[in-house]
Amino acid sequence: MSTPPSPRLRIGFLLTPRFTLSAFATFVDVLRLAADDGDGSRPIRCSWKVLSHDMAPVQSSCGMRLEPDERMGDVSQYDYIVVVGGLIDGGPGLTPEQIAFLRRAAEAKVHLGGLCTGVFALARIGLMDGYRCCVSWFHHEDFLAEFEKMRPVSDQIFVVDRDRISCPGGVSAAHLAAFLVDRHIGRAAARKSLSILIIDEAMSADRPQPGLPLELSARDPLVRRALLAMQQNLHSPLPIARIARDLGVGRRKLERHFNADLGIPPADAAIRIRLAQARMLLSRTDRTVTRIAEETGFCDASHLIRVFREAEGTTPDLWRQQPQAEDEAAPMPM
Repeated sequence: MSTPPSPRLRIGFLLTPRFTLSAFATFVDVLRLAADDGDGSRPIRCSWKVLSHDMAPVQSSCGMRLEPDERMGDVSQYDYIVVVGGLIDGGPGLTPEQIAFLRRAAEAKVHLGGLCTGVFALARIGLMDGYRCCVSWFHHEDFLAEFEKMRPVSDQIFVVDRDRISCPGGVSAAHLAAFLVDRHIGRAAARKSLSILIIDEAMSADRPQPGLPLELSARDPLVRRALLAMQQNLHSPLPIARIARDLGVGRRKLERHFNADLGIPPADAAIRIRLAQARMLLSRTDRTVTRIAEETGFCDASHLIRVFREAEGTTPDLWRQQPQAEDEAAPMPM
């Protein structure tokens, strides 16, 4: 009997306490389906192991526990070491043994990755310094608060920067795994995995994250990414020129895309996003108009009142006193 070929893609996983089961399982299922012919699930073309220093089960954020496969050892056995995170305050984080293992892997030029908040764990030990990393829009501000000198990418579904990979979890984990399968095994294997998982097609890294619900329904990916940047900087709105620069385009090009897709310029879209957030805070909280103005990037209460009156025909305080239909208070999805 002939010896089976060595896997072309070898991945080791480190699970943090309260890790997100869906991100891990989705990523692994793409590998599993690409690894064998048919639905055999044999680790032939690629292999995957959950690694541990003590072999103790790890509890996920949903409460289910997962048993590791083997102890951490020779880092050269793997092409990628992927840290799977979950709840930011889920517990002690990486152990000293896991940290030492990751640093050995980095020194050996093994690719490192973070799923969900796994990139937080890598950043905390300095292994994302100088790299771009992908963070969920939901945790964008959390990341900035903890890592002031780093600028996370929160308008894409995953990021590959040299020997670092990262994604915010959820379905993006499938697309990042498919990217690796495509790179190491082939496009046919990647397409097969996604098709079996009932995912229409592989998405490129720069596909925008869904983000918060918006009353603006944008189809243009560039416009959607710009809208996400506006959402993520409500407290201190970015100049339109800065958003365009961050997206790698000129201001005029960004304005042309907005006018073609939404029929309004970016500056108007930014105001509408901030007004939508102000309406939500007015209808669902008892915060003062001054506080809401601060949280939504207006200069002061007078500025918010003036802009609000132009849009709604009344002041924020009077609007708050009127009965609001539930679907009026909540923005429409993108």
